[in-house]
Amino acid sequence: MTTETTTITDASTSRLVRIKEGDLDLQLHYNDAGEGEQTVVMLHGSGPGASGWSNFHRNVEPFVSAGYRVILMDAPGWSKSDPIVSTGSRSDLNATALKGLLDVLKIDKAHLIGNSMGGHSAVAFALANPSRVGKLVLMGGGTGGVSSFVPMPTEGIKLIGALYRDPSIENLKRMMSVFVYDTSALTEDLFRLRLDNMLSRREHLENFVKSAAANPKQFPDVGHRLGEISAETLVIWGRDDRFVPLDTGLRLVAGLQKADLHVFSRCGHWAQWEHAEKFNRMVVEFLGR
Repeated sequence: MTTETTTITDASTSRLVRIKEGDLDLQLHYNDAGEGEQTVVMLHGSGPGASGWSNFHRNVEPFVSAGYRVILMDAPGWSKSDPIVSTGSRSDLNATALKGLLDVLKIDKAHLIGNSMGGHSAVAFALANPSRVGKLVLMGGGTGGVSSFVPMPTEGIKLIGALYRDPSIENLKRMMSVFVYDTSALTEDLFRLRLDNMLSRREHLENFVKSAAANPKQFPDVGHRLGEISAETLVIWGRDDRFVPLDTGLRLVAGLQKADLHVFSRCGHWAQWEHAEKFNRMVVEFLGR
């Protein structure tokens, strides 16, 4: 007896959908893998050329194997999703897009995993739609505001801004050199793929710059509202995060009703990628308990 196995790839899980939610009427791209009764939605960060797949490709298979349906949403203005200029809260915009996606897919409730901007998006969705959230996992984002210990904007945020304004391989390498702790895993193929993703949709880069000019606070501080969120939350941070400092994670733990914290040593802003094996085990256990 032979057992067929299907390799989960970006191409094999790629989907497009039209959503109409609030003021949004646009096409979203997402990846859809697995057929579990419970759904895990993974929300990517704001770096140039980012996508659900580029942020979470080391995490999809373990969650599918654990019995979950996994959705990776490309936020409006990223990857193959439609372009947009955000003049208000990007966190709320992404949360609105997520609601539209879940409605189309007829998913009533989902666990949310958000990295950086994705953490902001997850918190915004939880505030607006509390009954539709299972558990939350937040890494490197979730609420805005200034750090008590690190000058703002941080080194990493400055480098992201430079890359958006001048999307060159040199600026990409500068940003990535502080994005992760151990740069030895950053290959030339990874740099080239990320650069190609950026340059294939220049309107996304231009619109991000326009958005920041229209409203510098794209990710507003919602610290005063964190107590409204009752979902069990696992906050995961890199000790060596040079984009969003660790004390932001402490603010989340202090403000949320039910939050635990795990700090990875020798880890930058990309915990789910830098420590994928341990991250996957930890989060699967958290979601299942």
